[in-house]
Amino acid sequence: MHSSAPVIAFKAVSKHFDDFQVLKDINLEVGAGERIVICGPSGSGKSTLIRCINGLETYGAGDLRVNDLRVEAANLTAVRRRVGMVFQQFNLFPHLTVLDNLMLGPIRGRGMGQGEARAIALRYLERVRIPEQAEKYPRQLSGGQQQRVAIARSLCMEPQIMLFDEPTSALDPEMITEVLDVMAELAQTGMTMIVVTHEMGFARRVADRMVFMDYGEIVEVAPPETFFTAPKSQRAQDFLQKILNH
Repeated sequence: MHSSAPVIAFKAVSKHFDDFQVLKDINLEVGAGERIVICGPSGSGKSTLIRCINGLETYGAGDLRVNDLRVEAANLTAVRRRVGMVFQQFNLFPHLTVLDNLMLGPIRGRGMGQGEARAIALRYLERVRIPEQAEKYPRQLSGGQQQRVAIARSLCMEPQIMLFDEPTSALDPEMITEVLDVMAELAQTGMTMIVVTHEMGFARRVADRMVFMDYGEIVEVAPPETFFTAPKSQRAQDFLQKILNH
């Protein structure tokens, strides 16, 4: 069961890039432990929406809150303690070992000692199923392994919410499954997750709700079984036809 109080709440959030409106009057609440998959055509505002949650993008109008904290400059440090993010690119430090990449955040961001940070790093490497890679450098790993390290790195900060921005789009097809499997396992732990992805099999398996966006708007929100079998909007029907028949 999910908590009734939303951990993320968008109220009439809009954003412009110069004259272009990238988000239009976004209203969305996410409950604790809920797993949301956001899908839609390229350029529909999906990545911008989730980047607003941890302040990587600023929004213009409306109100956005994480655990009742307004997402604004004064609160960004507190918000980012609660929110982890995994990007398309892995952004690992190439000159550090996997273990050192993971320990950096807890030591610098959470003031942990070396021993405690090491223990947490090893625990999350175990969680993403690559503990044997701890002493290697990123260049020695496959793309799928590097993305799993990036997931573990976010988990080391022990966030309440995890955001994934198309985490498999930079991977070779044979590596996608290993990353999605780790994400599916994470979903089973009760972590609040928002995932932007075109991987519809994963969405069907993991999501509590599908959010379909187009032209900066949330067009449709529905449980996966409804969204995939009987989408209400023509735009969602057209999108699914293209992506599922691809």
